[in-house]
Amino acid sequence: MMDRGHHPIEPWQLRETELDLDKLAQSESLFALSNGHIGLRGNLDEGEPFAIPGTYLNSFYERRPLPYAEAGYGYPESGQTLVDVTNGKLIRLMIDDSPFDVRYGHLHSHERSLDFRTGILQRDAEWTSPGGKRIKVRSRRIVSLTQRAVAAIEYVVEPVDQSARLVLQSELVANETQPKLSADPRVAAVLEQPLEPVSHHHGRDDVVLIHRTRSSEQLMAAGMTHVVEQPGRGDVRVEARQDWARTTVICDLKPGESLRVVKYLAYGWSSLRSENAIGDQVAAALAGAQFCGWDGLLEEQRIFLDDFWDAADVEILGHPELQQAVRFALFHVLQAGARAERRAIPSKGLTGAGYDGHTFWDTEGFVLPVLTYTMPDAAADALRWRHSILGLAKERAAVLGFKGAAFPWRTIRGQECSGYWPAGTAAVHINADIAAAVVRYHAATGDDRFIDEVGLELLVETARLWMSVGHHDRHGRWHLPGVTGPDEYSAVADDNVFTNLMAARNLRAAAEFAARWPVKARALEVNAEEEASWRDAATAVHIPYDEELKVHPQSEGFTGYAEWDFEGSRGKYPLMLHSPYFDLYRKQVVKQADLMLATYWCGNAFTAEEKARNFDYYERLTVRDSSLSACVQAVMAAEVGHLDLAYDYAYEAALIDLRNLHDNTGDGLHMASLGGAWIALVAGFGGLRDGEGGLSFDPALPDGLTDLAFSIRWRGVRLRVEINQQEVTYTVHDGSDASITLRHAGEDITVTADASVTRLIEKRTPLLPRPTQPPGREPMSALGNSRLV
Repeated sequence: MMDRGHHPIEPWQLRETELDLDKLAQSESLFALSNGHIGLRGNLDEGEPFAIPGTYLNSFYERRPLPYAEAGYGYPESGQTLVDVTNGKLIRLMIDDSPFDVRYGHLHSHERSLDFRTGILQRDAEWTSPGGKRIKVRSRRIVSLTQRAVAAIEYVVEPVDQSARLVLQSELVANETQPKLSADPRVAAVLEQPLEPVSHHHGRDDVVLIHRTRSSEQLMAAGMTHVVEQPGRGDVRVEARQDWARTTVICDLKPGESLRVVKYLAYGWSSLRSENAIGDQVAAALAGAQFCGWDGLLEEQRIFLDDFWDAADVEILGHPELQQAVRFALFHVLQAGARAERRAIPSKGLTGAGYDGHTFWDTEGFVLPVLTYTMPDAAADALRWRHSILGLAKERAAVLGFKGAAFPWRTIRGQECSGYWPAGTAAVHINADIAAAVVRYHAATGDDRFIDEVGLELLVETARLWMSVGHHDRHGRWHLPGVTGPDEYSAVADDNVFTNLMAARNLRAAAEFAARWPVKARALEVNAEEEASWRDAATAVHIPYDEELKVHPQSEGFTGYAEWDFEGSRGKYPLMLHSPYFDLYRKQVVKQADLMLATYWCGNAFTAEEKARNFDYYERLTVRDSSLSACVQAVMAAEVGHLDLAYDYAYEAALIDLRNLHDNTGDGLHMASLGGAWIALVAGFGGLRDGEGGLSFDPALPDGLTDLAFSIRWRGVRLRVEINQQEVTYTVHDGSDASITLRHAGEDITVTADASVTRLIEKRTPLLPRPTQPPGREPMSALGNSRLV
């Protein structure tokens, strides 16, 4: 677990006051910068020491074979792994004849901070070389949110007490040596020398290196140029080779004088464009960055982030650590999606290559809800990416013998990359998750053009898959046999409740939107008979129920399985690293909220009593070996009245990476849990729901949280919701004619720019006592960690 002692709790930044070399991997992830296109891990400027070097371009991958002990028909033949591309972060420094390396000499102070309002990663160090020369170093790094291809670093060096000769070497390096990682299945495959040199070019000031992946045959280019400010005499040299380029700056400085270098970086890649086109694109991006200048880039970044936070900020009174954590979460979710622009949003964003840089259903389930309400254009782009791989999904469905589209369980480019079909191919609920994201986006934005261009086709082709996977029995009930739901400790089960309910929602939405867009529907060859079949299946969907226990089995027969030995599993989590899946699949043990997610996303299908009983039953079985679980449990704990337990789960969801709770933050941040922190607060305590009845809220706060305020975007209007222990106030903060109609605790209200609306909050009393969790898997206490720093 990460010690927060070196990370003071501050509302708008993450600051590291000391450098802990044993925790470099975690800090590299925490301090990563991205814009959804470029990702830079928070490695030290000089490149060493490091845990995992990382510079990533979204969807730039290499193919690798998937080995099988026994292959089968329809098994994917190759996987895809995110490539660590040409590193432009490197700035090495020599003080006389001593390299600046924190492992040598004496490091007097070292501090880094990531500012969520400016997007700047700043590093301040004071160091004495083995030769006795003391220097101050300050670097500031950004990845531009406004200029998609651009990153920049400002590097300033100042001698403290003696004159010194400085030699600064700013580099581009391809095919860096990768560390050997653990056998944990959540980490990435190691690629040796993935980049093949194509060409390199350099002028007086700038350098561009162009490489190609050997198997996937994608071209990428990386470029750099510099602005150097130094007193007196100095020298600047530029060199380039196939895998390496260097700009060297040499100068003599007296105490109080400083060397300032601004390094502009640009990246681009394509699987279609030519070498010349990619090179020219990067050169143009460098020129644009230089024209804008360092101060101009910072100002653009500030304006962009001011606009984002105006409609996305979550304000908390009563828990400073949770306040910091939710802003950290929102900042990284923004970074993951801001400029992804019709490419995937990976489960780790671009903060690390964990899970090989793959995209899962996490994106639609946990990241897009946040982006839909805070930066809807980014959510639309993510769904347009799904539409761009629709052809591959239809091909995959055909291989499996189905109609419609079978979207991949894990992928970068669109092909299925899961070599384990019970968790991959059988987890067809991803189709319904995508459909739900389409419906949510349209409800929140009213973007009819999106539906006409891509949305309806996504709904139609996902619906068609369900009709060929499911069937009606002799009693007319509609079933989905042999599927895997969200819980990965259960697989290939019949009638998973979440999957069945979500499939029914998908079918109803396809029928409804086809009726509203008849011309587009006919172009997709949808007829009245097909629409009717979708409605019939949705109406007849079978939802298993255990009459004796008065709960819903997660899947048919689940409540009859043997109970897992939780007491014997103390200290053996995650279970997947200590127990065979064959044993897990046959027992009542839940990796991540599954039935609970059904009660959250499909709440209208359950009564209040059913939700309370289901929550009570599954709390005792859920071990949360997945980062997707805590936020869902937070939402449902709040809904059934266990507000203090919801508080604990919200705290855990928000702190998974800041405290390295799953011991794998070093491989990259958990985007789903970061999005889940927002979900836990806004949907949990704010009671936000966006189902068939439109936008609704039913807020309630736990003890310890005195106030919670958040904003969302809805139909072009920004709505602010301010909650305290007694009441909630809804305010529109846009133009004078802006208004929103919503439902508060079952009451329809209209909020206008001229008239906010305040309502009292009814005290929420749980129907059942607070449930217990598996031994040793209780969530951290939020109240016990609400310390002021």
